[in-house]
Amino acid sequence: MKFALDPEIVDFADSIDSLLAKSDLPSVIRAWSDGDTGPGTAVWGRVAETGAAALLVPEESGGAGATAVEAITALEVLGRHAVPGPVVESVMVAPRIAAALGDEGVAGEIAAGTPASVAAPGVSPFAPDAHVAEYLWVVDDDKVFTGEAGESRRSVDRARTVTTPTRGDQVATVSTVDLVNHGALGTAAQLLGLGQAMLDMTVDYAKQRKQYGKFIGEYQALKHQLAEVAIALEMARPLLWAGALAIAENPDEPAAAIRDVSAARVAVADAAYLSARTALQIHGAIGYTLEHDLGLWLTKTRALQTAWGTQSYHRGRVLDSLRGGVAETAR
Repeated sequence: MKFALDPEIVDFADSIDSLLAKSDLPSVIRAWSDGDTGPGTAVWGRVAETGAAALLVPEESGGAGATAVEAITALEVLGRHAVPGPVVESVMVAPRIAAALGDEGVAGEIAAGTPASVAAPGVSPFAPDAHVAEYLWVVDDDKVFTGEAGESRRSVDRARTVTTPTRGDQVATVSTVDLVNHGALGTAAQLLGLGQAMLDMTVDYAKQRKQYGKFIGEYQALKHQLAEVAIALEMARPLLWAGALAIAENPDEPAAAIRDVSAARVAVADAAYLSARTALQIHGAIGYTLEHDLGLWLTKTRALQTAWGTQSYHRGRVLDSLRGGVAETAR
């Protein structure tokens, strides 16, 4: 069986990649870190023009009516370039909430690129970058509430702020499991892109840095480290696609996608963290300085490790799914 993305999806991802490659993202991220979100929101506007924000919005509401497969492909590219802002919430979670609201006006705004931020108490209690979001929601116990931002705190990622919003009026009913699935898988896609970007940076650095008269990339020990990262990332990618297919094939039964989504989240987050640790070890301390671009990717990877559920939370979901399957088989 050939398990690969359609050429149209690959071309779409390539178009976003080409756009972002010309956008000087390191400067955009540093400006966002310093409180100037203008360049970042401008980049997000250009990304939205490609249709990335509209992927999960139904066609009748002005969206693309695509599936999670297309969405995670776009998010991997956005992660590779470390695009700041509430990206996952806007692309993956907000369209599901807008559909539950039944308000085509809100859905149309989300499709056009209006940023949204979401918090899910007990799983993902902090709403990211609420200061740039037009919509702020709190989801809990299959209910959606309006949110009022509290005091913002800076994350370990200097280009990311988080707040614990206060819930307001209930505005919709929607499966919390479905929203967590979308948020977790979107975060995994971002992490996969981040991990790949750090691997590429490190390989390039190993080809340039000399020690004891040799390029450090010629040393066998470093080759092994980089190979382990490449293997971890490549082994995680099919799990990410499987999670996307599970969501796409079970639109009305989100519980059926729990195992595949959480398995992908665990595998990708572990691989991205391994990529970050290896990148820092090979670059040395310079890789963590504010002046070096690698630090922007390192801190974003660390911040996303707990977004939309910790590793232990998702391992628990996988275990519970497997136990449930065994129990069903035994009956």
